[in-house]
Formats: sequence, structure tokens, C-alpha cells
Amino acid sequence: MGITDGILQGFSVALDPVNLLYVFAGVLIGTVIGVLPGLGPTATIALLLPLTYSIEPATAVILLAGIYYGSMYGGTITSVLLRLPGEAASVVTTFDGYQMAKQGRAGPALGIAAVGSFVGGTLSVVGLALLAPPLADLAVSFGPPEYVALTALGILLVTYLGSGTPLKSLAMAAVGLLLATVGQDPITGTTRFTFGSVQLFDGVDFVAVAMGLFGVGEILHSLERTEKVQAVTQRIKNIWPSRQDFRDSSGAIARGSVLGFVIGVLPGGGGVISSLASYALEKRRAKDPTRFGKGAIEGVAGPETANNASSTSAFIPLLTLGIPANVVLALIFGALLVQGITPGPQLISEEPEIFWGVIASMVVGNLMLLALNIPLVGVFVQLLRVRAGILAAFALLVTMAGVFSINNDSFDMWVVLVFGLVGWLMKKTGFEPGPLVLAFVLGEIMERAFRQSMLISGGSLDVFVTRPLSGGLFAVMALVVVVSLVTARRRRAAFRHVDPEGESDPATDPATEPAPEPRRTADTDVPSAPGER
Repeated sequence: MGITDGILQGFSVALDPVNLLYVFAGVLIGTVIGVLPGLGPTATIALLLPLTYSIEPATAVILLAGIYYGSMYGGTITSVLLRLPGEAASVVTTFDGYQMAKQGRAGPALGIAAVGSFVGGTLSVVGLALLAPPLADLAVSFGPPEYVALTALGILLVTYLGSGTPLKSLAMAAVGLLLATVGQDPITGTTRFTFGSVQLFDGVDFVAVAMGLFGVGEILHSLERTEKVQAVTQRIKNIWPSRQDFRDSSGAIARGSVLGFVIGVLPGGGGVISSLASYALEKRRAKDPTRFGKGAIEGVAGPETANNASSTSAFIPLLTLGIPANVVLALIFGALLVQGITPGPQLISEEPEIFWGVIASMVVGNLMLLALNIPLVGVFVQLLRVRAGILAAFALLVTMAGVFSINNDSFDMWVVLVFGLVGWLMKKTGFEPGPLVLAFVLGEIMERAFRQSMLISGGSLDVFVTRPLSGGLFAVMALVVVVSLVTARRRRAAFRHVDPEGESDPATDPATEPAPEPRRTADTDVPSAPGER
């Protein structure tokens, strides 16, 4: 099937009335959870996983994908108006978006963010449609050694590019790999680490683990927060940017689209890294870098474009190689596996309605988001009035009912509670659950491929370096480790250069991004939230 035929089939799937409804539901839910600080797409998708098992696989992915890229839009609103990033990727937007709001330009900041997100998402969909089919054709030639290298590279990049420290991330990845070994051996069929429990013969349920770590764990963590957010009540005017705003932002949007697309394809990339990279690029290219942090519209347009482009391009390794690029994609990967669909090189030929339907739905979803976010900004901000306790109680009820409905097994409910407590403790101690879940998903693939590679090579590890693709991937892994170690060493050396007052030397300090100013309640057009996050 050619690309044109595939796109036509995709739009026939995406424009089905049922799928249109789920596209709208996904982007609306994504926008709402993006507005609500602290929830995020990961926890929301984990909570909604049980819902997807009663609908068609294509519809399920369309819904979950809509939540993912929809949350990138929603997180912008509170970042600009209250300097509270509703979603992690929107942290960078607070630097200049909030300053624009203080200057009475909240409308143009939100407008250019919506336009940039639409452009970045749409161009990334085009890249996805063009790049994914040939990459899938290449992946057909992959053998077990190549899949060992791919999964190992994915886990390594997530640990080094994630938000936590590399050592803690590696520890969590090791725990995830250990959990993946619970159950039956993929080659011999013998049971391992079950401790005589019949419920563990099939391993630890992925959905229960994800809902516990991200759902219950996030609920417990959010209930500890005592900050109160004051909703914006002023009417936001002039949301559509002026011609000058478009001229100032056009280059940032173009560069953010390309940068976000490239970073999103890399395992462990994601919206946070792409938005940070875009902001640093725009600041470096600016004729007057001092404008950044004081209301530069490029500092809003570039990062917002990049994080939406990356959320779309992240589907390329998932749909073509069967390798989730980040934690959200790992949850979508798990949702497909439970439905009997294995993402990978054969997906385009065996399940074309899923592959092309998801791509077409992203075009439709981005149009819906643009239509939602421009006129309804004031409505979405009022969601901040909802008490956290009410949301937490409702989410916990949905979680427990949902996980029981999957297998009708109360054991899964205990798994959710245990991992919910573990997730809360991880948040308290600075450990990120992302590497754990991604390693848990990839661990089964890695182990099976490794065992098959050993059978092929007669037990020799040379098979991983003598084959061109696997050897090249392991060389990339070694390069990532070396670069990370050198960068960390230089950063430590840079921070040793301090002035007599104890402040970092600006000539050597790598942290050049401006820190957000303290919130003030006077001399500002936009009310600020009492209490810092």
C-alpha cells in the first residue's frame, strides 16, 4: 500500500463518527488535564487504560494519542497566566509567557502558543507519514541482536535524558527489568520469582503497575500539596497574534518544528527536552538575548511548537520498531499488547487501519485543539477552582474499579495499592517511575531477543558487535555514556568557578536560562497564585 492510499484509508478511519467522538474526547481530556497542575498525561492515560479494552484497538490509540498531544496545549494556559506549568513540558513557557501576561499580552502569548503547537503537530504528522513506512521496511530485516540493542539503547537514553539523576534512573530501570522476569520463562516455560503464588504465574500485570505508580502514586503526592491557586477572572483580549507577532515568531516556529520532530524520535526525548532545547536555541540565535525572560514571544512560540512536534514524532519508533520512546508511549504500547496487537515492523501491513488511522486522527485532533484553545481559554482556566480532594477521590474510585474490571481479580487491586504506595515514596525521595515502567515493558522484549541471540550464536556475545546494525547501536550507546560523563565532569568544574559572594560565574555557568521572578500581587494585570511550586 502506497502512502497516498494509506492516508486515504487513515482519514476514512479517523472521520468515522465514533472515532471522531473519541478524537474530540481525547483532545478535550488532554487539554483539561494539561490545565490542572500536577496531573499530566501519564497519570491520566494510566487511569484510563481499562476503558480502552472495551473499544477497537484503533479507537483506543486515537483516544490515548489525543490525550497525549492535547495535554501539551492545556499546559500552556496556566504557565502563561499563573506561572504554574500544568504539564512538565510547559515549564519553559513560564519564563517568557508569564512576563507577557504581566505586560497585558496574555492573549497573544496563548494565541501564538496555540498556532505554534498546531503547526508543529501538523508538520510532525507529515514527517511521521513519510518516514515511518521506509523505517518499517528497514526494521523487517532486524533480528534478535538488533532488538536487544534497540531496547538497551531505549532504556539507556531514558535514564540519561530523563528528569531524574542518571544513577537513580538506572536503579529504577534495573528494578523494572527485574519485575519483567517475574512469571514464566519465555524459552523454557518454567516459573521464576513467583514465590508459590498462582497469581504471579503470568507475571505482574502491566496495567496494575502503571495505574499504581502513575495513578494512585500521583494522587497521594498531589494531596500533600497545600498551595491554593487563584483562578484568573479577567477577560483575556486579543488572543489572535498580530502580524508583527507572527513575523517575530515564524522562525522560532519553523525551528521548533524540526527540532521537536528530531528529539521526539529519540528514545527518552519527549516534550521537556525538546522545549528546553528550543528555548536555548532561540536565545542563542537572538540578536538581543537579554530580551528572553522578559517577555520575548519567541520564547513562547519555539518551545510550545517543539513539545507538540515531539509528542507526535514519538509515535515513529513505537509504530515501526515496537519501541516506546517515552513513558506515555510505553502505556499506549501496553494498551495495544493487551488487545493482541504488537506494534512493530508488521503493523503497517497487518493493521493498516491502526497505523494510518492514528496518523489521520492527529491532523483532525490538531484542528480541534486549535478551535478549542483560541476561544475557550477563559473556560479552561476556571477548572482550577475544582478542589484537589474531589478530583483525587473520583480518580481513585475510577482506578480501583477499572483495574478490577480487566481480569475480575482482586489480586490486581492489591498490586495497584502496593505500587501506588511505591510511586508515592519514589516521588518523596526523588526517584522517577518512568524508567521503571519503560524497562518493565521493554524487559520482556529484551530478554526474549537476548535468549534467541544466544541460541543463534551458540552462546557467543560476538553476535552483538559483528552484525552492522546491532554493533552500530551499541557504539551509539557507548558514545552516549562517554558524552554524559564528560558533560557531567565539565558541569561540576564550571560550578567550582564562583565569585566571592558565592554566585556562579556567568561566563562559565551552563545554567543560562532565566529563573522565574517571584510572584507579586501588585502592579500586574494577571493575578498570581499564592504559594510556589
